[in-house]
Amino acid sequence: MIKRKLQELNLLDDFLFGKMVTYPGVSEQFCRQLISVVLGVDLKRVRIVPQKVYYGADVDMRGARLDVYIEEEEKELSGTLFDFEPDKTTKAGQRKFLPQRARFYHAILDQECLKSGEEYDNLKRVVVILMTPYDPFGYDHMVYTIRNRCEELPDMPYDDGAKTLFLYTKGKKGNPSKQLREFLHYMEDSTEENACNDTLKDIHEMVTKVKHNKEVSIEYMKIFEREKMIYEDGLEQGIEKGIQILIADNLESGVPVETIKLKLQKKFGLSEKKSQEYLDVYFSTIVSSSITNI
Repeated sequence: MIKRKLQELNLLDDFLFGKMVTYPGVSEQFCRQLISVVLGVDLKRVRIVPQKVYYGADVDMRGARLDVYIEEEEKELSGTLFDFEPDKTTKAGQRKFLPQRARFYHAILDQECLKSGEEYDNLKRVVVILMTPYDPFGYDHMVYTIRNRCEELPDMPYDDGAKTLFLYTKGKKGNPSKQLREFLHYMEDSTEENACNDTLKDIHEMVTKVKHNKEVSIEYMKIFEREKMIYEDGLEQGIEKGIQILIADNLESGVPVETIKLKLQKKFGLSEKKSQEYLDVYFSTIVSSSITNI
């Protein structure tokens, strides 16, 4: 597991983005600039709800964690909710179902803003924004704007208040503003050199302030150490499982014990003594299981 220093993190990294939207004296200004650059809307006041976990209404129903949603408080946009979700997943399966994930976020936020018994016209407008360093659809666009519409009459006005933006940091096609292109590049590589306009210089100043905070640094270190322990525990369990499978498969195939020991030493770097210990444990488990079944 490779450890990255706090100073090396970019805004597209969950930890740094999360700290930017919670850090006192920084969060509100950062979120207003975020909305201004991405959506071209200038807000005076916002309410920020960072990293909120929503649990299913029943234990068998899936919950979700929203990285940050921002509510416009001045009613200039009829009380719009903005949900920002940086996503750096490398798993193909998770990338494939990104649209379903966006749909789920919309459902969660709709439930959040409409209380029982309220009329549907009280639903707020919801904009879900997913920012990725990979192309979610393969068309090389920087911006993919998704709205619901009528298939039979695609030009028919239909506005249910829901909109989703997929922002691909490396996209070349489409017609995004220069400011948005520069911002997304900075999101992926948050260096002083990439803070190439006044807005980004302001944001970089805030990023630098957060990165140099001692408490933030300690929190990052603790989180990394905890994730490292989980990773190493999982790795150890995986190795143990691999050793058990190798022993079982080779014994079933009639491979001599001495050959199995050599295989364990070569594949897992075990000593001869440790290889024998694993074989002894395996044989004792087989014996115990046989006695139990008599």
